[in-house]
Amino acid sequence: MVDGKIQAFPWTEWREEFSRARALGLPRIEWTIDQHRLPENPLNTPAGQQEIRELSRRHGVKTASLTGDCFMQSPFWKTDGETQKSLVGDLDLVLASCATLGIEFVVIPLVDNGRIENDAQAETLLRVLLERTASLSKQGVKIVFESDLPPAPLTRFIDAFPRAAFGINYDIGNSAALGHDCAEEISAYASRILNVHVKDRLRGGTTVPLGTGAADLAKAIRLIEQSGYRGQYILQTARAADGDHAGVLAGYRDMTVRWIEDARP
Repeated sequence: MVDGKIQAFPWTEWREEFSRARALGLPRIEWTIDQHRLPENPLNTPAGQQEIRELSRRHGVKTASLTGDCFMQSPFWKTDGETQKSLVGDLDLVLASCATLGIEFVVIPLVDNGRIENDAQAETLLRVLLERTASLSKQGVKIVFESDLPPAPLTRFIDAFPRAAFGINYDIGNSAALGHDCAEEISAYASRILNVHVKDRLRGGTTVPLGTGAADLAKAIRLIEQSGYRGQYILQTARAADGDHAGVLAGYRDMTVRWIEDARP
């Protein structure tokens, strides 16, 4: 953990994460990037990109997606003028870096500080991202939105974005914390789900160990699989109370694999 945070970029240990993932039999990592020191993040520097490639090859661990916490921390759709221009420049930098490294999915969190609060913000987000549709397709990068909207409004929202370059990141725990019905959600927009976060949370509360919160993980994964989804599942799970984060992650890995296998014929 970094300064007590469940999720933050591990500046001092990011290189070790590849060997740790390999030791746990985890073939993929979802990179996390913060607004703090964004240009210095190894994702965004030539030297860092070379290191990431080498570590990925050496350990057989692919960096397949990215959680853009930077966009939630400093959402360009809530600014204007030079500030917005600078933050959109950060977006372009991250997208170009992901293209260079073969990272397919970029998660833009429209939750917490990134939540869309009015029509003007929604229009800014739509305008900026639609202007990048062609370049996203050329780059081989897709933007996936994580949202706290109920099923019907989220369906209307995602319908404004072309399928070729945009989709939904479905976070099982966040939906459960909001009291959303996973069957209703998956039925409404299953064909737009491109990335899944496996997480458990208390209703209206924080992240907790898998199976101890409000999420019906077995049901959600079964419905996701039955919809035809064959993409990746990212363990965005609670940390260990005793510091044995690898140990609890191994347990979460086994639980998730069982749920996926049980859901498939």
